[in-house]
Parts: sequence; structure tokens; C-alpha cells
Amino acid sequence: EAIIWAWELLTKIWKIDKNRLWVSIYKDDNETKDLWIKKTDINPSRVLKFDKKENFWEMGETGPCGPCTEIHYFFGDDIENQKPDGVNQDSMYREIWNLVFIQYNRDKDGILHDLPQKHVDTGMGLERILGVLNNESSNYQTDLFQTIIKSIEKITGYKYSSNESGVPHRVIADHIRMLCFSIADGAIPSNEGRGYVLRRVLRRASRFGRNLGMKNEFLYKLVDSVVENMAEVYPELKEKESLIKNVIKAEEDSFGQTLDKGLDVFGEILNDLNNKKYEKLIISGSDAFKLYDTYGFPLDLTKLMAKEKNISIDEKGFTECMEKQKERSRAKAEFKILDDNIDWFSIKDKINYSFIGYSDAISKSIIVKYRELTDKKYDIVLDKTPFYAESGGQIGDTGYIYNDLLILKVLDTQKVDNLIVHKCFVEKGRINLDDKVNAKIDIKKRLKIRSNHTATHLLHESLKQVLGNHVQQSGSLVNDNKLRFDLTHYEKITQNQIQEIENKVNEVIRSNYELSTSIQGFDEAKKGGAVALFGEKYDDKVRVVDIPEFSKELCGGTHVSRTGDIGIFKIISESSLSTGIRRIEAITGQAVIKRIHLMNSIINGAKNALKATESDIIEKTKILIAKNKELEKKIKQGNATSIKFDDIISDGRSVIDFSIFLFNMKNYEGDLKAFGDQFRNNYKTKGILILASNLNDKINFMCSVTDDVIPSIDSIQVCKEIGKKINGGGGGKPYLATAGGKKNLKTEDVFDHMFTYVESILMKGKND
Repeated sequence: EAIIWAWELLTKIWKIDKNRLWVSIYKDDNETKDLWIKKTDINPSRVLKFDKKENFWEMGETGPCGPCTEIHYFFGDDIENQKPDGVNQDSMYREIWNLVFIQYNRDKDGILHDLPQKHVDTGMGLERILGVLNNESSNYQTDLFQTIIKSIEKITGYKYSSNESGVPHRVIADHIRMLCFSIADGAIPSNEGRGYVLRRVLRRASRFGRNLGMKNEFLYKLVDSVVENMAEVYPELKEKESLIKNVIKAEEDSFGQTLDKGLDVFGEILNDLNNKKYEKLIISGSDAFKLYDTYGFPLDLTKLMAKEKNISIDEKGFTECMEKQKERSRAKAEFKILDDNIDWFSIKDKINYSFIGYSDAISKSIIVKYRELTDKKYDIVLDKTPFYAESGGQIGDTGYIYNDLLILKVLDTQKVDNLIVHKCFVEKGRINLDDKVNAKIDIKKRLKIRSNHTATHLLHESLKQVLGNHVQQSGSLVNDNKLRFDLTHYEKITQNQIQEIENKVNEVIRSNYELSTSIQGFDEAKKGGAVALFGEKYDDKVRVVDIPEFSKELCGGTHVSRTGDIGIFKIISESSLSTGIRRIEAITGQAVIKRIHLMNSIINGAKNALKATESDIIEKTKILIAKNKELEKKIKQGNATSIKFDDIISDGRSVIDFSIFLFNMKNYEGDLKAFGDQFRNNYKTKGILILASNLNDKINFMCSVTDDVIPSIDSIQVCKEIGKKINGGGGGKPYLATAGGKKNLKTEDVFDHMFTYVESILMKGKND
């Protein structure tokens, strides 16, 4: 049926010319060949057999797989000049449709097994079909991309071309569209998981922008063109437009700060390779890893830049460096006991497991399954339990499981293979299957957890109302001490906004609304306005937590009966977690009262120390800070006056008609650049000054040159060379620059190297 429907849609509905269509099948799949020939009117000579590479689909070395059949379209001008050899070889024959017959499972030994359920996976490219219907041989010529490409032309000033020079336009257009959709769906660039994919894509697009002369942030300006093109069908793009722009801009800005340094290092790596005149140029794994680890270059970006220079990369060496770093991280981490391979003891009868913790804090239960982890530590499964297993950010319950002969302290509750598992410590007795026990949660702890969980829902909705609908939850933690909420937002939340959010939450608490919960079908709940969290997996039946007139969310956690049970709500911290992600921590109920007592104690201590009233604390503190800064300034000035400018330029070295001054300021704490300005004002011709100062474990350098030196050598060159010697970096203006790094060499050794370096450049300039 899938074959018949595909052919019908292409040739009858869309009326694509059959004389331009070709079909490929897997070489051993005669069933599919017979279907194409007998069930459609395709020319049998256009059904071609190919090997595994072209027509056997696999998601990996193991897992679901199967043969596939592909439909190809000939884009050439001469329809009479078509050949079977062109399919899968010539770019004029392009695949537009793929039917994958998922019928096998490949095991770890490579053996194929029939799947109990077989199905067809249909893959069809929207842009490819549009290209066929509009007679455009390139996806990028379709209006799905041309709006974005025209925007790239306008911003960069570079006209698009369908040849090799248009590659940057095509890459950027494709990548910005992917970024917009991903961020609208709640994904944010980061260093792990899906976020790292976004970061790599964004950095790759930013790098291609350099090919079009874009050294500053520009990708965020293309968001408008994506929204213009797609928002009618995907309204979330318009709703999240400001978030998308700000996240991309912030990420571009962050990468831009390291990109230039990384490109300089990449250039140095290439120069080093060229100078050594290797027969085959290969960037070492350690150098590729340095670009990744220090300058944020994903491996594929380094590979791309290397390919442009016809250079390869030692990917195996890079992987080894990455593994070593992971091993170092693992060595510092704490590991839990690996218990996946420990056998369970269980009763053989079929059990209906149930969680009764929404309504009950204690139950009469039966031990139906257990396993021993270590001496006295066990995993226990009950036929029914009031213990909530950690899920949705809410921690698992603690408490006791007991009878007359047995006392188990429940340290945590987790889900294992969809079972509620009680992590227990045996305080008394022995565990036996079929034992009747009492299961009782720590009710005081549960009440605090419930308050914090309901407060999380109130916070989520308040954030949307105050900051905007772009806000989405990207992580949470609910325990008995506090709640933690991570959200998508591109800038610091102001103190006024925090107060407004707190006021909204506390207003709902004082209104004492009664919460209602219900079990609904997922689609029904969504239509009713319930919020589903991005990235969460939901069953067909979901639990809806409704706070009347305020919020409605899908949630399996435990909650208060009425909002008034929360008591009071207070945000205690707001911080940046990563680009575009903020973190809020808050407390409720008695914890807020404890915090008020603590704050009062701190205020009283400050009043006594400053001898001030509450209203004067801030003003008196500001006065003290100002006095302290003034004293520090005087100390630095005193330090500065101990070094005279005449001493600095009293002992210079001559190279041709240039004078080079090298002076160690030792532990000088002031600004070296002030002496650079003084040097330029007082030393009028062909002078080069290099100063050094040492503070703690760091060493700083400054170079200043007179204007007539710059054609021969400038301060940036000097400081970059210094940066290399001290494992740091350098930069600034041609006439005045600085460098800094680790104190890995004696200052005099650096000075000797720099004199030789500057001398060689000046002498080379004379010889030239």
C-alpha cells in the first residue's frame, strides 16, 4: 500500500512526469520489485537494484533495520538523455522519497531477527518535493530558503550564488532555521546533550559568517526572516521570537570572544606544520583538543577549517584526549553502587502494584520483591505503597516499613523498571517474601515537599505573566528544604521583577484556592489548556493539577489541598545557569520564617558594627567602601611614585637606530599602561618600551611604541609573542598593548627572548 500511495501522490495528485522518475530497491528484495512492476505503471527498466549501502536502512550497528526503496527524480534539461548509471551517482538524479521497511532487529552479533511488529517508515523531503514542483534543482532556490538567503545578502552585502561561493549562504540559512525551531521548542545551547548540538550548529554558522565578512554578531538578525517565512504555520516562532533572538545573540557574543583567539591559535598550528615541512600535514589530536577545550571549537568546526586548507586531523588522538579528560572527571566523581546485575527474589503470583500516596500516608502492604545490595541495605517492592518515587523533579519519600519483627528505615524511593523501589536499611529483623508490613512515610517531610511542589506551579505561571510567554521550565528540584526552578530567559531577572513574581505567588496563596486533580486523556488535557513540559514523556492518560483561575499543568507529583497550606513564598536566589537559562531558588512556609529571623540577626549585627540605624546601614556601608577605595588608591600612588620614569628609560639597548627599553616593575600593583602613555608623550622617536610586573602567580607585560616604530613592528605583535612564551595571550592597540599569563618563566628570560625577537624583526626590515 505504501508503494501504491507514494506513486499515486507523485504522479496523479501532483502530476509529476513519470518519465523523470526512477526507483531503487535492495538487491535481495524481489518482493518490492514485483510490487513496483505489478502494482504501478512505472517502466520496469526504471526499477534498479542496489547494495546495502544505498538501500538497506539501519539506525546503528544494532537495532531495528530493513530494506528500503527510494524514488529519484531527474532534473536534467534533456529528458531523452537519461541513463540507469546516473541514479545514486549523478547529482541530476536526486532522491525525493524513501520507504523503509522496518522488519528486522540486528543483534550485537550482527544477526537479523524478524520483528514481531513490522511497519513502513516514510521519509520525504519537503524542500525536495517543492523543488520538483517548482522545477528548481536546488532546495535553496525554493521560497522556503530564499527569504532567509535574501536577508543574508542584505546583512552581509554578499550576493548569493548557486556555485561554490554560495556555500556560506546555504549553511547559514539551513542552520539559522534549525536554531529557531529548536529554541522555540525549549532547547538551549549548552555543553551537553541536545544543547551541545545547538551550540555546534550555531558556532558553525558563525564561522561561515566570517567568510562573508561578518566579524560581529549577525545571526540573530536573520530570525525575522525565519519568522516571516514560517510563523503562519508554526506560531510558536512568533511567540518566542524575542527569546530566540536574545539566546542566539548572547551565544554569538560568547563565541565571538573566543573565536578570534582560537583562529589565531589555529593559524599558529598551521604555521608550525608548514615550517616543519612534513610530507603529510596532519593536525595532532592534542592540538585539536586544545582548540575544543580552551577555545570552544567543536571537532567538526576544526575539521571544516582544516579541510579548507587541505589538511587532515588525527581524530583518534583527539578522542584519546577526550577520554583522558573524562577519566579525570570520573576520578573526582562519587559513584553509587551498581545494582543492575543483582538478582531479585520475588513471589511468583501476578501482582497488581499500586501507589496510594496521593491520599494516604500509611498502608498495610505485602513485601512482594526484594534484593540485597550490601549488608543491611536492601531494595524492597510492596504490593501497594504511600511512598512517592523520585520523579518530575520531586525527591522520593523517606519513612519506615515495619511489623512486630521487622523495622526497615526507608532512605529513598526510586523507580526501577516502572516499579516503586524502597531503598532500605535494616534496623531490626529479617526480610521475607509475603511478609505483611506497615508502610509509613515521614509525613512532616512530605508536607514540606508538597508545599514546595505546588509553589513551583505557582512560580511557573507567575514567571510567564511577568517575563513573557517565552518562559519554559528546563529543569526543577523539589525537596523538603527548598524548590529550584530552571527557566528559559535571556537576561538577569531584575529585583523589581522578582518582587512582582513573589507578590503574584503570595496573592494566590492568600486566596486559598482549592486544588483539583483529574486523570484525562493527553489530547483532552492539552485542549483543556493544561501545560505539558518540554522534553517530558507522557502516557496516553495523564494527571492534571488545576489551580483555579491561575494554572493547569500535567503533573504526577504530590500537592497541597489548598494554596493557603503553603503559607508564604520567598525567592532566595536568582542566577545564570548557562546562556539563556536562569535558575531561581525559593522557600515556603516555616523556612521563610526561619530566613526572616536570620536576616534580622544579620541586620542587627550590621547595626551594631556600623553604629547605625536600619535606615542608615546602606549609606554608612557606602561611605566605608568609598574611604577604603580612596586609601587603596593612595597606596597604589605611593607605590607608583617610588618608581621614577627616568629610571625606566635610563638603560636602553640600541638596534640600528631604534632604542629598546626593558624594565621589571616587580610587584607593582598599578596600571602599567599609564607608563606606556607617559613613554609616548616623552619619548619622541623610534622607542620601544616593554614593562613587566609580578602579582601572586601571574605575570603581566605592557608594550608601548612610538608612532614611527609601527611600520616595522607594533605593540600587538610584541604582546602576542610574549603571550606565547608565558602560556597566556596578548592584544591591544598597535601603539600600546598588554599580555598576561602564568609565571612559568623568569622575567629576565622573557626579556632576553623578546629583545632577540624584536631585534630579528627590525634587522629583517632593514635587510628587506
